[in-house]
Amino acid sequence: MQAILERIGKIGIVPVVVIDDADKAVPLTRALEEGGLPCAEITFRTAQALESLQRIHREMPNFLIGAGTVISAQQADEAVSAGASFIVSPGFNPSVVKHCVDKGIPVVPGCATPSDMEKALELGLKTVKFFPAEQAGGLAYLKAVSAPYTSLTFMPTGGIDAVNLTGYAKFDKVIACGGSWMVNKTLIHTGDFEGIRESCRDAVAILLGFSMVHIGVNTDNSAKSAAEFFAQAFGFSPRETSASVFSNESIEFMNNIGRGTHGHIAIGTNNVERAKFHLENRGVAFDETTARHNTQGKLVFIYLKDEIAGFAVHLTTKA
Repeated sequence: MQAILERIGKIGIVPVVVIDDADKAVPLTRALEEGGLPCAEITFRTAQALESLQRIHREMPNFLIGAGTVISAQQADEAVSAGASFIVSPGFNPSVVKHCVDKGIPVVPGCATPSDMEKALELGLKTVKFFPAEQAGGLAYLKAVSAPYTSLTFMPTGGIDAVNLTGYAKFDKVIACGGSWMVNKTLIHTGDFEGIRESCRDAVAILLGFSMVHIGVNTDNSAKSAAEFFAQAFGFSPRETSASVFSNESIEFMNNIGRGTHGHIAIGTNNVERAKFHLENRGVAFDETTARHNTQGKLVFIYLKDEIAGFAVHLTTKA
């Protein structure tokens, strides 16, 4: 179960999909994968859900599929037999959860109250679905209600969209967000798979939140004088560190020749672990020896393997 949850956490978004026509199941999931989201929760709200799971599993065995809106043990068994790797339910049904736990089926039940969260912990769960997220009180409520449960993580679903995604995704107790805005019914019904691909790419871009942090310039013991020139000419305020002098927060002059032929470029992201996963899927390689983790073991810094135009490039967690 933990391996499935870790993979979901790296992807960061679980598209919640309602399929009325099983013929659209495989083209839809191909569009999701090509858009950067190789995962989906196929809801058991339609008669086509089971066949859709079977087709996706048969045609795309590496695609991570789960079954949603599962409200009985029988549905859970049928979903797993059809190829589902995890089960998601709208509420906390103890019999369904216990059935899944006993059979070793990854299950993420809906929880919106402390009582439900404690029941989940009692059954050994580490991750639950916070549902309906926005209607239940949103991110502020989730932060408050989750505070006593330090070992519990969440997959908020319900009202998540491009506007509020970043806030949820940056909360360290959220492993991923469930949502349907990038796979709405109109796009699926009309077969607009290119539209779905673009919506997924946009969602991933918001999730990762890449932005320029600073450029580090290698110098031969001239960092201080370079920073002083920028201060005098442009009114910047220098800031010294043990290894460099920042002319402002966007330009760093290194005291010596550092990493990269000319220097380095720092790219900020909401979550370095997720960013690394998505970039690796795009063919980007990393230098694992440069990885840094915080006290909780979370990856917060890493260099790309190759230089770009003579500059080393590293990812760092945005404040």
